[in-house]
Amino acid sequence: MSEVKLIEIAYARSGDKGANANIGVIAYTGEGYEFIKKTLTPEVVKDYFTGIYPHRVERFELPNLTALNFVLHGALDGGGSRSLRVDAQGKALGQALLQMKIEVPDEELSKMRKPT
Repeated sequence: MSEVKLIEIAYARSGDKGANANIGVIAYTGEGYEFIKKTLTPEVVKDYFTGIYPHRVERFELPNLTALNFVLHGALDGGGSRSLRVDAQGKALGQALLQMKIEVPDEELSKMRKPT
């Protein structure tokens, strides 16, 4: 097993909808998608973002895009027009999630990395 950052097998986009943050995680490959589908559960993502206190995390699967979409309910403390947080619109949360360390089987890692 190798410990790697999520960014080695996926990229992300994030933003907001009111008080909720929205993070899309897109795997580089089909193998990577199958792996993140098993690994990135709503509970794992909620625990990772415990410091911003999301009330609930919902996950949506988009297999045709090899992507997962997470909605972090209440994570933006009121949203862009109400919150005093530095990132009240959640623009940096996708990049933050990509820093998560994950355990990947050595024999699978090369199949999940971005094709060159």
